[in-house]
Amino acid sequence: MKPLVLLLLSLSLAGCATPETRLRTGLHNAGLSKAMSACMAERMVDRLSLLQLRRLSALGSLKDRQITDLSLAQFLHKVRALKDPEILTVSTSSAALCALR
Repeated sequence: MKPLVLLLLSLSLAGCATPETRLRTGLHNAGLSKAMSACMAERMVDRLSLLQLRRLSALGSLKDRQITDLSLAQFLHKVRALKDPEILTVSTSSAALCALR
């Protein structure tokens, strides 16, 4: 019985970190630098719903493989295409604050 409890506890703890990790990876795959992706994901994960985070992490599928770093303007253009004002607001403020770090 104890191994089952430990397994469930481990899975529940792993689930807590998953949205931020997925978003960070999605932002990086979309073309943002690793540092910018990590900074933005840390801020955004607390401000957006899971559905919104999934929509953002899916932006990685739009990446042009020849671009190494996506500019913030290009990223925000992609975010605007999602047509979710809350995602755009949180993304813009996170991008601005993280760019100043």
